[in-house]
Parts: sequence; structure tokens; C-alpha cells
Amino acid sequence: MKILPEDKKGLIEAAIGKRPCDLVIKNANIVNVFTGEIYVGDIGVFNGFIAHISTRIDNEEVSEICAKKYYDVKGQYVIPGLIDSHIHIESTLMTPRNFAKEVIPYGTTTVVTDPHEIANVYGIRGVKYMHDSSEDIPMRQYVLAPSCVPAVLGFENAGAEFFEKEIEEMLNLDRVIGLGEVMDFLGVIGNSDRMVSILAEAEKRGSFIQGHAPFLSGKQLSSYLCGGATTCHESRTAKEAREKIRNGMYVDARESSISKNVTEIVKGVKEFRYLDNLTLCTDDREADEILKSGHMNDVVRTAIKAGLNPIDAIRSATLNSAREIGVTNLGGIAPGYVADLVVLENLENMKVKSVIFQGELVAENGVLLKPIEDRKYDIEKENSVHISDLSLEDFKLKAPIQEGKCKVNIIKYNSQLSSSTEIVEEEVDIKDGYVYINDNDLNFVIVINRHGKVNTKSIGLVRGFGINKGAIGSTISHDSHNLTIVYKDINEGFKVAKDLISIGGGISCAIDREVKKNIQLEVAGLMTTKSALEIAKDAEEMKKILKSIGLTEIKNPLLRIVTLALPVIPEGKMSDLGLINVNKKEIVNIFNC
Repeated sequence: MKILPEDKKGLIEAAIGKRPCDLVIKNANIVNVFTGEIYVGDIGVFNGFIAHISTRIDNEEVSEICAKKYYDVKGQYVIPGLIDSHIHIESTLMTPRNFAKEVIPYGTTTVVTDPHEIANVYGIRGVKYMHDSSEDIPMRQYVLAPSCVPAVLGFENAGAEFFEKEIEEMLNLDRVIGLGEVMDFLGVIGNSDRMVSILAEAEKRGSFIQGHAPFLSGKQLSSYLCGGATTCHESRTAKEAREKIRNGMYVDARESSISKNVTEIVKGVKEFRYLDNLTLCTDDREADEILKSGHMNDVVRTAIKAGLNPIDAIRSATLNSAREIGVTNLGGIAPGYVADLVVLENLENMKVKSVIFQGELVAENGVLLKPIEDRKYDIEKENSVHISDLSLEDFKLKAPIQEGKCKVNIIKYNSQLSSSTEIVEEEVDIKDGYVYINDNDLNFVIVINRHGKVNTKSIGLVRGFGINKGAIGSTISHDSHNLTIVYKDINEGFKVAKDLISIGGGISCAIDREVKKNIQLEVAGLMTTKSALEIAKDAEEMKKILKSIGLTEIKNPLLRIVTLALPVIPEGKMSDLGLINVNKKEIVNIFNC
């Protein structure tokens, strides 16, 4: 795929000097991601594309580039615009337009977004909203067609189901460039009808296919790669990243608000002779972290601190990412390439001085210069939380015996720093026919379908989640986004549920049987039209409360709950249909008595 200029004839003439360029960036220390060199030169831009570069290398005579306008960067570094190879914009809690306002000044000019969060709530309407609401902004938001809605068919109920027909419809949208992360890796390996047909629809078009392969190795990894996916953002260890790159897979090293994997991955692969298949991404990064630390410039900075050569780190967030998605004239500084450029004070700290998108200066000194019009969309006003009447009884875990002790299967986290779990068997007390908890580390977890099509819900037990009192609930619950609540006291669990229903979705916390704080996310129960600053303030207050009830080890306690119902991260997860063994792809009985 190539981004085509509107005036190719004019671009050719500007390159040869027959007509002036629109803009010349003068006295730049140009970072060449093709060769790894840095040299001084001027960059001529015509109609949003690079026409010619005049350099002072190899004793060549420097030729002046004639232009209508000049921008002297006075020896500062110029790199290609930064590309986020894998993101869910919904996870920033911002709408696409508000997201753009925040990340452009940090040098992000292109993102590859998989809107499977909102797709699980509103189906194709949600995807079209993310697509249409990101039009006419000074950055490029490529959209992927969500491949797994729900994530694992038959093991959870979402607001929609996608098959071959829905994928075909989405792939016909203008900026949909491929298939979103193929999370049902067991479905791919097992040749399930749904995944075979969806992958075939993408492959017959030659579309990019984004992968999701946590902990896959050996024959399983080979089988998954033969299915068609070419990338993975789920690598957590050096060993995992090395194996995937050795097998020709792109590894999207992730630095999200949940998972910080870049440092470990860089340590594992930095000695490879070729790093063409290493890219960088944020996946799920919240508004407050973007405001405090940055966006892709922060991910690059993290890679450099981990020991990656600065030019290799920049290449991993520019040219490598463009090649990964198959765009052949993006991510580099060369004639015919899109003029997405970032001016840096120095390479190590990745402090952005200015941002040029398609040849136009759009941000400088952290300020967005190109206004993004606020637009309203009907879907932003709809209530997405449809739950019939609940009672306290719904929050009790009914046992198969009346009194005594019973063995149960529970979800166990081994660390607050990881979303991976195991299923273990423990013995619990039964009183008056219900499970009784008298253990600070053990909590109930309930998942309630909120999409209005079915009234399914299930209750289980979770150890090591982190809270020792209170209740936390969220309508952000990857990826079906049903209402998920962790609680010890049924009254507090009930309070949180009622609160989230009343505000139309979000995150809520109750302590001492009263709602302590909530964050309203009125757009699909996932996002808000509020500004990043407003979101950050709410998030900071909620994080302090969550730390006070036990979530002290995890850097971002706000997102602890969101992966508890995600049946594609091993081993044990909870859905509205019950306890799921992800590895065996089966629903497990809670009770063994």
C-alpha cells in the first residue's frame, strides 16, 4: 500500500527544481532510519510529501532548495513522525478527536487502532464511529477490523458477534487497512470455522493481519503463524520476543498503562544483527500517563534507556512500523515519502520541539497549532448499560451443600504486576447454603452481561487480586465489556453495580457500604467526551482510593480489573457464562463437592 500524492506531477517538478517547494526545513540534523546515519541537510516538502533532500555529506555540493516558506530548526534533530503500531484508543478513555489533541504534540503522527473495545458494545456501528470521528484531523488514524468479537465465541456474550460478513463490510471502509489482533489463537491453531473464514477474507484482499500470541512457542507458534497473523504485542519475556522474531514475526514491544514490556524485550533482542521486526506500541495507555510521560516519544525513550541504540529505537517506532502494516512510503525521510516529521532537541530524551504532519507545522513547544474541531455524534449520547433489576441475592455465591466445607476452583493471581492467572483448588466455608469468605486475600468476582440481549451473569472467587476491603467495578472489562465487580461484602458489590447502571458506565469503588468515587464513561461505557485533564484528575483520585484498599504494588491500579474477564490471557478468567480455563478452552465448575 502506498499513500498517493494528489499532485504527483507537481511533486516530480518540485523535486527537480522546476517549481518551488511549499516548505523547506533548513539546517536539520537528519536521522536516516534507512542507514543509521545522522547528517546535516535541508528537507524540501511539496503538497505534503518530501520532494528533495539537500545534504552536506560525501563532499557533495549543496544545492539550495527554493520554497515559499522556510523553517530553520538550527541544528536540531529531525526524525520521521512516530507510529504507534498497536493501540486501542478507547483505553485512553478519550474519544478519537480528543486523543489526537493530546498525542500530536508528543510527535505521534500515525496510529494503528483496533476498535474491538467499542465493537464489543455497539458492533459495526461502534467501528464506524471510531472511523468517522477521526476524519479531518492532523494525524493519521488507521483502523483495523476487529477479528474477535467476542474474543472467544461461546465463552462470553458481548454486544455483537462478528463473522466473515461483518469483516468484509468493515474492510471496505476507507481507512480500515487490515484485520485487528487475532486473539482467538486456539481457534486459529484448531482451524475453527469462524477464524478460518475471517482470516481467509483478509488474506484474499492482501490485508495486514495483526496478531495476539501470548506465551505461544514451538509448534503452537508455528501453527499460529501459518494461520496468517504476522505480529504480536503480547510478548512479555526476552525469550518469547527472541523466538518470535527468529520466526519472522513482528514483535510490537508494548509500554502500556497495564503492561510494561519494552525493557525486557529490548534486553533480549538488542544484540540481534537485524532489528527490522522490532516495533513499539502503547496498546492501552491512559490519559493521565500520556499527560505526565508522553506517548510514543516516551516508549522510544524507554527503549533507549533499556540499551537500544537511539536510531534503532526511533526506527522501531517509524520505518519498521510502516513496513509492518505494509505502507511503503511512510516512516522515513526520503523523496516520495509522506512529510510526517518531528523535530527533537536531542535523541536520548525524545523531547519534542515541533511536529509536522503532511508538510504542515501542527504542533510546537507542546502546543497544538492546528485546531481540531469538536464534533458531536449520536452514539456518544446513548446509554450502553442495559441490566435488568438486581438484588442483593444476585451477589451471593450459592453452594451445592447447606453447611460445612467445600472444595472450589478459584482464579489466582501470582502478582499484582501481571494479568496472567492460574486456576487452583481451595477449600472454603459454606454457611446457610452460600460461600462464606473470611480471608483478606480472597474476594468474589461477578460478571453481569450489560448489553441487553441476554440476562447472563456468573459469580466466582479470585485470590491475589489485591484489594483487602471494599469493592471495585467497571464496565471496561476486556473485551466483552460486561459489568465486572470484585467485592467481599455483597452490599458493597450491589452498591457499585447500581452506581454504574445509574451513570451509564464507567468505574466505581465502594468502601464501608458507600460509593466512594466513580468515573463516568458515558460513551459506550468505555470513554468520555471530557478533556484529558479532567479524565486525569478523576483517575488520580480513584487511584489513591484503590491504593488505600490494597492495590499498592501495581503502578496503575485503575486497570487491575479490566483483564479479569479476558478469556484470551491464560489461565483462568471469568465471563458472564462462568469460570473459563483459557488454555483448555472450557468452562470449569466452581464447586468440587
